Amino acid sequence: MIASLSMLVTIIALSIPVALVFIPWTIITGDVTMLYKLSQSIVRAAFRVGRIRVEVNGREQVPAGTACIFMANHVSNLDPPSLLPNIPGRASVFLKRSLMKIPVLGYGFKLGEFVPVDRDGRVESAKESVRAAQHVMAKGLHIMTFVEGTRSRDGRMLPFKKGPFYLAMQTGAPCIPVSIHGSETLMAKGSMRITPGTVHITFHPPIDTRNFSSRTELMSAVRAAIASGLPEWMRT
Repeated sequence: MIASLSMLVTIIALSIPVALVFIPWTIITGDVTMLYKLSQSIVRAAFRVGRIRVEVNGREQVPAGTACIFMANHVSNLDPPSLLPNIPGRASVFLKRSLMKIPVLGYGFKLGEFVPVDRDGRVESAKESVRAAQHVMAKGLHIMTFVEGTRSRDGRMLPFKKGPFYLAMQTGAPCIPVSIHGSETLMAKGSMRITPGTVHITFHPPIDTRNFSSRTELMSAVRAAIASGLPEWMRT
């Protein structure tokens, strides 16, 4: 638990002054860039304290100056803070609407234009999230999403949700498949215990949505790309 506590203390100690100064600054100026960058720096500092190393491959394949949809598998709560700081440029994120209600942090998510998602299974809720994501992408921001919709309990890939692929087909934005592994052994689902180690992230070549006539075909191509960067036992 030492790594977990050390990371928590680091995040709290650094976040308080940043929030006190830069949340008001963001509200006044309407520019979230500095708050976004400092938040990523806090995450990196916490990872260093917790002795968590992030090994990244393939980032040079991300097209410059283009809003992309980053589609990753999900095996641990460490995945979002591992991936987001390593996406070139600024990215928005699909996240549970309940997280937007966390004091201070939830307001930071709103300032960062993160996209809330309801898990009520209603078609209208899914369409609302897609419309919000389209609005964000029109501003030039990337979208980061974990296409399984939830963390895998055993590390093996789960079925994909359709929403991100509907967004991809609607916008024509390049899809960047992302493979994540290693984090499943550092922080298991349902546990707050963090073990030092290495998270492996692989960015795959962009997939052009215009080459696919259906979401199903696009989903299969993204799934194959993500699986190609995972250990064999995680591919299902």
